[in-house]
Amino acid sequence: MKIDELSPASQQALEAAAFRRLLEHLDSRKDVQNIDLMNLAGFCRNCLSKWYVAAAKADNIELDYEDARARIYGMPYSEWKEKYQTDANPAQLQQFKQTSHEK
Repeated sequence: MKIDELSPASQQALEAAAFRRLLEHLDSRKDVQNIDLMNLAGFCRNCLSKWYVAAAKADNIELDYEDARARIYGMPYSEWKEKYQTDANPAQLQQFKQTSHEK
């Protein structure tokens, strides 16, 4: 079966499952810092949080950004930051400046 043959509900269910799997994967790789994600892929966990809030807003749902971050990080951001975030090294910062995708 091709994706365009799926019903919109099935497509949405599969997309949601893939998103949940992405969150599980990110949760299993707490060693991967946001700056690593930004440098390699142009997005990070915070971007996902912002996209989550934006998707809610598009459906006329006012979602709290910190709640969205807790969903993406699997815990309050302040807790994740304290437990897992490390300082970016000079090489990471230089790469970020050269390839910044942040808008």
